[in-house]
Amino acid sequence: MNSRQKGKRGELEWARFCREHGYVCRRTAQYCGNTGEASDVVGLPGIHQEVKRVERLNLEDAVCQAVHDCSGEIPIVAHRRNHHDWLVTMRAEDWFRLYREFECNEKAGTDDVGEK
Repeated sequence: MNSRQKGKRGELEWARFCREHGYVCRRTAQYCGNTGEASDVVGLPGIHQEVKRVERLNLEDAVCQAVHDCSGEIPIVAHRRNHHDWLVTMRAEDWFRLYREFECNEKAGTDDVGEK
C-alpha cells in the first residue's frame, strides 16, 4: 500500500471515529494536494484537522503543516499508531483558547450545545 492509500485510510478512519462521537465529519476530496479545503477531514467548525496514521510521526512537522494550512482555524493533528488510541496534538495557545471558551460556558451555566 502506498503512502497516499495509507493517508486516505487514516483520514476515513478518523472521520468515522468523529461520527461515532456524534460529529458529522467527512474526508475532503483531494486532488494533487490542492482541494480548496485544506483540512484532511471537515465537519468540526473552526478546527483544521490534519490526520496522520503512521507508526513514526514527526509531531513538530505535522503541527507545522497544520498551522501553515489552517486559514484562521484552530489547527490540530489527529494521529494514531497501530493498536493504539487516537491522539490529538495541538499548540498550547490553542488549547488554552478552547479551554477559556469551555470555562465561559461553564460559568454561564450552559452545556456543550449552549443550552441552559
